[in-house]
Amino acid sequence: MVWWCMNAVGVGNLHFIDGMMDKYMYLDILKQKLKQSAEKKDILPHYKLYQNNDPKHNIHICRLWALYQCPQVIRIPAQSPDLNPIENIWGHLNNRIRKFKMSSKNELREKLMSE
Repeated sequence: MVWWCMNAVGVGNLHFIDGMMDKYMYLDILKQKLKQSAEKKDILPHYKLYQNNDPKHNIHICRLWALYQCPQVIRIPAQSPDLNPIENIWGHLNNRIRKFKMSSKNELREKLMSE
């Protein structure tokens, strides 16, 4: 699993997740990677956090953190390419990396980072 973010200027940091992500892992990613990516793209403190209806996004601790740390949280339907632009980018990225022959997770990670 991969977590990442984007804005009009480009994409933020990729974060690779081994295994299942739970609410605590998601909260740690928001605390560390979201702010890091926003700083990298120079969009602090005015950014919007788009989230779908994943149960981890709606857990009390994550909603509370977002309430105090994000200027604006926008909820969108899950996997909706019309309302969630990152789904379109995932589609393009998927098409680009499928042309490579990869035999390990490390090769997949390298290709995702390079693309």
